[in-house]
Amino acid sequence: MPTKPREKSKSVGKGRARKVRLKSAGGKGGKIKIKYLVAALALVGSVLPRLSVQAESCPDVRVIFARGSGGERWTDPNYLEYKNTIESKLATTSLNYEFIDLDYPAVGVGADNLSVTVGALFGAGDAYEFGDSVNTGVKNLAKMVNSASCPGTKYVVGGYSQGAMVVSKALGSLNADHIIYAATFGDPKIYLPEGKGLMPAACRGENLSDYRMYVPDCQAYKGLLGSYIPYEPEALVGKVGTWCNRRDIFCSSRLSISDHVGYVADNLYEDASRVIFDKITKTFGIENKVSSPHDTAFLIDSTGSMSSMINSYKAEALRLATETLNSGGRVALYDYRDLGDPYTPVEHCNFETCTLEVFENELATIRANGGGDTPESLLSASFHTMQSLNWKYGATKSLVVLTDANFLSPDRDGMTFDEVVRLSKTIDPVNFYIITKSAYGSDYAELASRTDGRVVTNFDELSLLTDYIIERYDTLPRVEESEPLAQPSLEVKEVTAVDGGAKIKFETDSARTLAALNDTILGITEENEITISGLDIAAENILRLVPLGDDVRGEGVDVNLAGYGGIVERSDNTDGSSTTVVFNNIEVILPKAPNTGRK
Repeated sequence: MPTKPREKSKSVGKGRARKVRLKSAGGKGGKIKIKYLVAALALVGSVLPRLSVQAESCPDVRVIFARGSGGERWTDPNYLEYKNTIESKLATTSLNYEFIDLDYPAVGVGADNLSVTVGALFGAGDAYEFGDSVNTGVKNLAKMVNSASCPGTKYVVGGYSQGAMVVSKALGSLNADHIIYAATFGDPKIYLPEGKGLMPAACRGENLSDYRMYVPDCQAYKGLLGSYIPYEPEALVGKVGTWCNRRDIFCSSRLSISDHVGYVADNLYEDASRVIFDKITKTFGIENKVSSPHDTAFLIDSTGSMSSMINSYKAEALRLATETLNSGGRVALYDYRDLGDPYTPVEHCNFETCTLEVFENELATIRANGGGDTPESLLSASFHTMQSLNWKYGATKSLVVLTDANFLSPDRDGMTFDEVVRLSKTIDPVNFYIITKSAYGSDYAELASRTDGRVVTNFDELSLLTDYIIERYDTLPRVEESEPLAQPSLEVKEVTAVDGGAKIKFETDSARTLAALNDTILGITEENEITISGLDIAAENILRLVPLGDDVRGEGVDVNLAGYGGIVERSDNTDGSSTTVVFNNIEVILPKAPNTGRK
């Protein structure tokens, strides 16, 4: 069994830099020299154990991860979490496998003056060529995946932050036949067209990209540094997934740094590992023996009209509860009635108190009685049930409704359909499984669809539904519906050639604008004019301007500066000398990490 080399990423010397002037509208100010502000920081582990590998010379599965900016090879916390969550599942199979932390620079910045707990978006660091680092990663990843030396080996690739850019940029050049799955986390180059516009389709739960696995922000559209389009090459359809934490500044429309460094703490690698392992087992035609814990709550309609059906419903509820508890899950039991009845719902036992004996005894006490008109008080009952239970993070969450009627909307206390769906998605989501008469199946179709559940109207299908609930694996919601926030806008008004570079004038309704050149963040200005001199005509030279509001960023605007400027004198000497970025006549704003408090 081979062991991993103790190779660490090589330190990167001083890179190339360019002069940038941000001109103030008036007054004289001194020149302020600052170094590049690099696009991302990743937390780095300190003392972590040597890793082990289970592999053959040509393993069945090779799992590769590209760490984020500044991450140290083999010990980066994001790599370790990615590895550990997948390896715990691969260990249940007879497959040979190998884990690799991709060999590439993953350039980063010094963070001596920043909180290692939160990290920061901007900090005074050395000037690196960020794009060169990404391109090196792309080349090394493609060389490994496309190699003909192990024709039977299949690959799972993943990357975080800068590493996510490596993966998403490389996808078009990878041999699709060799790929099982590609996962990106916090990708500054994400592309989700359903997030565009004043009322994005994603905010209505519509037209979601199939690779959108967990992106709660319905306004997520393009990454902070733009997008790779297409994000999912045609040859890899169904083999790509992206995870973007709730308010991650690099891939969502919000401005949180703590969410960008929170992929380990928020268990998003565990969520992804379930999707990845399912793909692996299907690729090799083996049984998926890994199941997530189950939280299943039963909500039984106990109005008088249920008299002829309730015993049959109880029998299936008991079978599902038994299988859930036997698989290590938890159950809860409630019943509900009509709006005119004095209560809704009644708790018989919850996740902490429901043993199989308690569940069976409490189930026997439920009697069909009361009720009024046909629609029952399900919305209020389901909302109250979801809200009162202590759902386990990472568990598969189900609300099984047994009823012979449709539901009131609005319900008690004005409860609405949308409020129930929103709470379901906020929790994880809670999937609604409705067992009802065929006459009411269509009434529940949207509720089941929007909570990723099912409707069963044929009693013969009840056992199949029980099997499905037990066997499925859990994932987080693809998107959370919400009212979109007003986003700031920016419009470029004029670009003129000056001093071997360009002067860019723009208008924005935001107080701050972020400027990035060729995927390297330069800084933030409050002014509406930027002059960049010393542009390298051999470089891509795409300037990206992003308006920043108080809690939301607007869509970035790309300015193509190709053809402007002249060759910059290189400063790649071993003594570390380099040119500097110069901001003239304005106070340079170095924002502290916003929104560091976790909810």
